Amino acid sequence: MNSARDAGTSVRGLDGRVAIVTGAAMGLGAALGAAFLKAGAKVALVDVEKEKLDELLASLDPEGCHSKAIVADISQVADCRRVVEETAKHFDRLDILVNNAGICPRALILEVTEELFDRVLDINLKGAFFLSQAAAAVMQKRKYGRIVNISSVGARTGGMVAASVYGASKAGLLALTKSFAREFAPFGIYVNAVAPGLMTTRLFTDLPQEKQQTLASQIPLGRIAEPEELARVVLFLASDDASYMTGSTVDVNGGWFMY
Repeated sequence: MNSARDAGTSVRGLDGRVAIVTGAAMGLGAALGAAFLKAGAKVALVDVEKEKLDELLASLDPEGCHSKAIVADISQVADCRRVVEETAKHFDRLDILVNNAGICPRALILEVTEELFDRVLDINLKGAFFLSQAAAAVMQKRKYGRIVNISSVGARTGGMVAASVYGASKAGLLALTKSFAREFAPFGIYVNAVAPGLMTTRLFTDLPQEKQQTLASQIPLGRIAEPEELARVVLFLASDDASYMTGSTVDVNGGWFMY
């Protein structure tokens, strides 16, 4: 299996670009940060967990020459706007936004509270909307931009049992992908989504071991994806290689869901 360092070596047009990655402290977000740096991009790593974010920055870019850590709660619109403003000011440009941050608290439908519902939508959907809104306002001035939304196979299937709100939030993200793609295409801003299946990240490893084994057995490729495999797809969509793609969703799930 290629490492995160190899994920950004085969795409065009990322050298010198500036990217924002949310939910960057671990899992897919950390793999994305490493991949963008390997591809020659500069990266604003955004997360609410300062300690883990600092650890990641120290391991990926010890001198801090090509990256910046931004602690933010993207459920807050003011923080969404601050992330974009700080990134554009620090690097003097903004080219790419990856809306990766997301949460998936487990609750059966009859157990879902208003607080849980709002929290999931605030992070998974509202945060992505207002980050994209702020980023698009900056990108359209240069008539160039790439926004990649990390959705989920749950957006296609309705989600697993006890993940209904998560599935709904990720389905909403696919609709936003198309809305932003249509509205900002005249400004050279391409907006696409990736719908991952299972990955070896906390959302999966927090499941009971028996549940992990059952889910893995349902995947035609017979295994769970590594975050680096998803990172390569995201980098493609953020690169000049995806020059005729906007409003698209790329399913990366090992054959778990086909249509």
